Amino acid sequence: MQKFFNTQLGRLRLMAFLEGISLLVLIGIAVPLKYVCHDPSLVKAMGPVHGILFLLFVLNTMSVGIAYRWKFRTTTWKVLLACFIPFGTFYIDKAILSRMV
Repeated sequence: MQKFFNTQLGRLRLMAFLEGISLLVLIGIAVPLKYVCHDPSLVKAMGPVHGILFLLFVLNTMSVGIAYRWKFRTTTWKVLLACFIPFGTFYIDKAILSRMV
């Protein structure tokens, strides 16, 4: 866990993991509870958390892209696209980010 905090790239990888987990909790647990059990409380709690993690992931991606001089057309857009796709942040961490460490 210590390695994640030492570099900007490590913090981006951690943010990708947290953003991915928050999305899975939101769409896998909170939304079904809202519609099946008519209990929107978890969506009300997880929605803003996921939103903040999403924004932090986007900002961190741009920051790391600038610091590491990523070419937008080859790397940055792929990392940004990942946060719009369920499981995308996990894939992008394995396919791109982990190889840069």
